[in-house]
Amino acid sequence: MNLLVTGGAGFIGSHLVERLLGRGHEVVVVDDFNDFYDPATKRRNVQAFTKRAQIVEADIRDAARLREIFASNRFDTIFHLAARAGVRPSLAQPQLYTQVNIAGTQNLLELAREFGIEMFVFASSSSVYGVNQKVPFSEDDPIFRPISPYAATKLAGEALCHVYHHLYGIDMVCLRFFTVYGPRQRPDLAIHKFTHSIASGKPIEMYGDGSAARDYTHIDDILQGVLTCLDKDFGFEIINLGESRTVKLLELVGLIEKALGKRAEIRQLPPQPGDVPITYADITKAKRLLGYRPQVPIEDGIARFVDWFQRDM
Repeated sequence: MNLLVTGGAGFIGSHLVERLLGRGHEVVVVDDFNDFYDPATKRRNVQAFTKRAQIVEADIRDAARLREIFASNRFDTIFHLAARAGVRPSLAQPQLYTQVNIAGTQNLLELAREFGIEMFVFASSSSVYGVNQKVPFSEDDPIFRPISPYAATKLAGEALCHVYHHLYGIDMVCLRFFTVYGPRQRPDLAIHKFTHSIASGKPIEMYGDGSAARDYTHIDDILQGVLTCLDKDFGFEIINLGESRTVKLLELVGLIEKALGKRAEIRQLPPQPGDVPITYADITKAKRLLGYRPQVPIEDGIARFVDWFQRDM
């Protein structure tokens, strides 16, 4: 199959591209290598497959450039992972998040319609659930109250996907990722940031009292769910991908301390606007539709991450 992966130089995207190439697919990567974090990190991410995949440096807001890419390829499926990510940065740059995550997604959907793409896989986020009183979070939960611009843009992306399925019959699956971690994780995310600070003997910044809980999901488990989408017909579906287990922030720090063999110095700060108290995935639907079975518990996943981190330093 001939596949397009947007955001293919990022953390999740680069892992996905490697797996797709390993299965013998033709892959085109579109990434703008922006400076949200060091672009050199993303360029390192793609080094392993630059000779096996076509790497195109382009911005998904540029509809004309995207049309050129579509016109010179015959894509079967689009994996749309490109986005401005992160809850807290979205508070500072809401217009940028709207432009990239909504207008950029609209550009890709319109080209999918124009060029007759068979399947569109959209990387959504657990942040769309907002402050959800019901746990675990189910795809059927009413979610009309996102609490950050980032969450709102992901919810809008899901709505646009439904429109293009309803009007044009494109097979659509929106995957709600729950706090993905693993080798090559973005340096701004908690596990990577905490590991770096503890290893360097620097204090870690903890927002709130450490009771906030997250459904941390290892990259290998996320990829298990994403890759299965190639073998299925969906119509339109929204599916959670998580571990279906919560870990409090203080517990997470303890696991990193154990893996590093070093104690953390904690600098406690007030809770941040946009942060939710808990994320927790109901994965019943993923099990039924994808045969999804998470295999990497957080204890093993953190040990693997720290091992990668120490080798990569």
